[in-house]
Amino acid sequence: MTTSPLVLGPMMRYVDETSASVWVETRAAARVSVRAGGREWIAGTFAVHGHHYALVELDGLAPGTVMSYAVDVDGTLAWPTPGSGFPPSMVATLKTGKPLRMAFGSCRTSVPHDKSGNRTHGVDALRAYALRMAAGGDLPWPDLVSFLGDQVYADLTSEQMQEFIRARRDIVEPPGEELKDYEEYAHLYYLAWSDPANRWLLSTLPSAMIFDDHDIRDDWNTSLSWKKKMEATSWWHERIVAGLASYWVYQHLGNLSPLERAGDAIWQLIAAHDGDDEIDVSAELDRFADRADQDPRSYRWSYCRDFGDTRLIVVDSRAARDLAPDGRALVDQAEMAWLDDRMGGGFRHLLVATSLPFLLPMGLHYVESWNEAVSQGAWGKRAARAGEKLRQALDLEHWGAFQNSFREVAAMVTEVAGGKRGPAPETITFLSGDVHYSYVSEVERTSGSRIVQAVCSPIRNPLPRLMRSFAAIMSYGLATPVGALVARSAKVPDPPFRWSGVKGPWFDNNLACLEVAPEGLKLWWQTGVVDGGDQLHPGLERVASVTLAPRRTGPDGGRLTR
Repeated sequence: MTTSPLVLGPMMRYVDETSASVWVETRAAARVSVRAGGREWIAGTFAVHGHHYALVELDGLAPGTVMSYAVDVDGTLAWPTPGSGFPPSMVATLKTGKPLRMAFGSCRTSVPHDKSGNRTHGVDALRAYALRMAAGGDLPWPDLVSFLGDQVYADLTSEQMQEFIRARRDIVEPPGEELKDYEEYAHLYYLAWSDPANRWLLSTLPSAMIFDDHDIRDDWNTSLSWKKKMEATSWWHERIVAGLASYWVYQHLGNLSPLERAGDAIWQLIAAHDGDDEIDVSAELDRFADRADQDPRSYRWSYCRDFGDTRLIVVDSRAARDLAPDGRALVDQAEMAWLDDRMGGGFRHLLVATSLPFLLPMGLHYVESWNEAVSQGAWGKRAARAGEKLRQALDLEHWGAFQNSFREVAAMVTEVAGGKRGPAPETITFLSGDVHYSYVSEVERTSGSRIVQAVCSPIRNPLPRLMRSFAAIMSYGLATPVGALVARSAKVPDPPFRWSGVKGPWFDNNLACLEVAPEGLKLWWQTGVVDGGDQLHPGLERVASVTLAPRRTGPDGGRLTR
């Protein structure tokens, strides 16, 4: 059997009306070409720590066209794989004015798709979706899938990842079963994206991504004391550099438009290389990653895209934090100014994708705001130390635990919803993951835009059943009245608005979909279901759905039933 020259990919990444970006990892230095519609586009590979990558930009395309494509490596057909059983991979440019349709979700572990893997981690909702799309039928294709964090788990590794680690180092020595360096990150991405069904789906469906903590480590940048604790270890520096460098290669590079890539310093080195030999950017990328960790203002991971009358803002809520005790912020001043500049009206729908839910269930929001105040010294130094331990133990580090940032964004959203930044959108919807259960909440308003939180988590990493009960109690039970009391005891002001649940929570592995439709913003959640014992070919079943219709005017303020 001949070994394919491709390690991973092709992955369809950034696509707009006239261009598309195809990403691959190859086994050796090579010339990579993409053929579609009688044309050919070529790019040379670049090297990072012994691995080889190419991003081929297909330009000069016509809007609204759909074409099959093939990938050659050094003149030899590498994709599609003969006899794969999957349909041809396609490049589909956006059609000007077409309403957006997208999928989204977060938290996906990479374990086998057999009976054992499905028993411990559930059916992979992304893979079930891939198989459904491959089967054809009347299910419409999205324009984009947005992965909202924890695409890989660098700290909670699978047996397959641990086997790889054991083959190259003593797994007893720090960091143990966690990832250590770039080579291990490269293998982790291989495990995540090499399954044939998911690989085919990602070769056709454009994707956009943002990290969350497990892409690096649980509670990444939760506080200054957490960061100092990590930096005191013998292994953290290599880990964070490898994590951010590999994120740039495997995830972030494909998020960028051709214009944005042209302004990226690492990409400029790659694009300027015109020799026959392959350029190696390992040293430059490591220095860049180290600088991005030490000075978040030196690089922006967030990005913004407009799809006709819908704007999608993807916010980095991990690396861009300000952890200084006197200026704690989930999003530092530079990043907040960038977000503020893009939070405007004039769109039918405004989507804000942030890995951490902006609107937690109110009870949990109160608990997190109380914990922040206590950890900052509201009850004294001894209580502050206890509060910090509780913060890390219970992952109390969402937007509610950074009150200054929460209130600043809440003020932006209120202004947009009230028409103070241009015509008010029909909806302002936060898309999030992280919490390992899904739900929809809405701010209680009687006029202007509807402000909604939609969460899809996990794609494949369900909470144990005991933890589900705890999460439900913390989020929806006594935590609401008790949380409000303790928050006030620490002199935390009430939130600037109230919100309540519309749907949920539910704990299935899910992939959510969103569609801009004439009747409003439609959202639905789908899960994989095994019928008849065939673990490798799960079906796809809808779990929940909601339509966010435009607000009606009237004496009741227009809150609609769903």
